Amino acid sequence: MESEYIYHVTTLKEWEAAKIKNEYTPAGYEQDGFIHCSIEKQIPGVLDRFYKGQTGLVKLKIEKEKVQRPVLFELALDLDELFPHIYGALNLDSVVEVTAIS
Repeated sequence: MESEYIYHVTTLKEWEAAKIKNEYTPAGYEQDGFIHCSIEKQIPGVLDRFYKGQTGLVKLKIEKEKVQRPVLFELALDLDELFPHIYGALNLDSVVEVTAIS
């Protein structure tokens, strides 16, 4: 069964900026056209591939049903795994937990 939660890793600085704007879009959003997310078991791999050695990171726990933009699970060809992508800015009331990673 699919979890009701998806996750996104970002910096505390970006998250603080989102709270001021009252919505979240990461730095690479314009280039990618969506917000990269993961299911919980994919987080360690994401951290290893994209955030190695970085500090000041947080993990956003997002309730899928509350996201006001389309959430599509799409294949990452290089990993042969499905990852959730949010097509649009993330409404902050869908974030149910923010956990410091490093």
